[in-house]
Amino acid sequence: MRIVLLTQVLPFPLDAGPKTRAYYVLRHLADRGHAITLVPLVRPSDRASDLRQVARYCEAVEPVPLWRSRLADLRHGARSLVSNTPFLILRDEFPAMNGCLRRVMSGRSFDAIHADQLWMAPYALRCEGVGLKVLDQHNAVYRVPQRLAMHERNPLVRRLLHREASKLAAYERAMLGTFDRVIWVSEDDRNAFPSVRYAERARHAVIPIAVDPAERRPLNRPRPFRITFLGGTHWPPNAEGVRWFADAIWPAVAESVPDAVFTVIGKGSLRRLGPAKYRRRVEVTGYLPDLDPPLRETAAFVVPLNTGAGMRVKILDAWCWALPIVSTRVGAEGIRTSDGENILLADEAADFADALIRVLTDAGLARRLSENGRATVETSYDWRKVYQAWEQVYH
Repeated sequence: MRIVLLTQVLPFPLDAGPKTRAYYVLRHLADRGHAITLVPLVRPSDRASDLRQVARYCEAVEPVPLWRSRLADLRHGARSLVSNTPFLILRDEFPAMNGCLRRVMSGRSFDAIHADQLWMAPYALRCEGVGLKVLDQHNAVYRVPQRLAMHERNPLVRRLLHREASKLAAYERAMLGTFDRVIWVSEDDRNAFPSVRYAERARHAVIPIAVDPAERRPLNRPRPFRITFLGGTHWPPNAEGVRWFADAIWPAVAESVPDAVFTVIGKGSLRRLGPAKYRRRVEVTGYLPDLDPPLRETAAFVVPLNTGAGMRVKILDAWCWALPIVSTRVGAEGIRTSDGENILLADEAADFADALIRVLTDAGLARRLSENGRATVETSYDWRKVYQAWEQVYH
């Protein structure tokens, strides 16, 4: 088949969950002989070498520049306040994308159009003359602001988050009815829309995010001492989780394990995390192109998230590296976890701290979590096995 693949991110390098999803779906479709025209939104930080990497699997690549600013966000926020369209959708409305798609669709014929994430759905629906329209939903997006509102103390911000969640829920529900196929990454997210479970189940399927365990091997960690969080803190659920860990969990861990260092890796500008007494043992690195040095020093990998939706690919990556993980249940949502076997789960700050201290002080427990985590990702989340399910979508 000839497929147009629309992505809200350039699917390389694999430093974020949406990129990982889109990249391996692209590779699978290309391996099955489908001819892919990739139309990605690209940021100023995206490199020509990244475009060349994804172009290896494409018949054509038509990048569209994405530019954001605080002023533009304020304008979109004002528009959203007086309309029923969510801010998150208005923010990614780009005339250049519409123009690119008109040019692409007018010059060639296609059998299918594949919208990767909700943001690409309206663009896909504007493309006429395509037989099959597929939405890779990733997650129930409305759950992100809905959950953020539960932890927000500012009453005005909380109200705005509830309003955005309500708009997104209605918008997503409408979009679900307009695509021939809708793919989710977890049952939790599909079940966030109860009507999907019964009325239109035949058009909906669950295909989890998958990774390549062969490309990310277990790491040799001779003297690990770091407690590592990996993820961009420009994403509000990550920022909220890191602050909660630093304020409510890190002091107890720092007291019990004097050599431990809390390390935050990823894009963002969080600073001065946790009480001043323990701040000298908190390291915020920013984005690192080479993760090997800090990961080889990692004794435990933490996912202290209380908000979000979909699957946290950081857990799959940590399992690939054979790192022991402590997570909240929201953080591990949608993933085949077994508490005490391939991960430790805790939702309260004191329980999370106790679990983390156990991993840092019990070598046998840490080894069991590492080995079982690696086995889980090999058996259940290898893209070469899992993504065979896409053949039922494009049959």
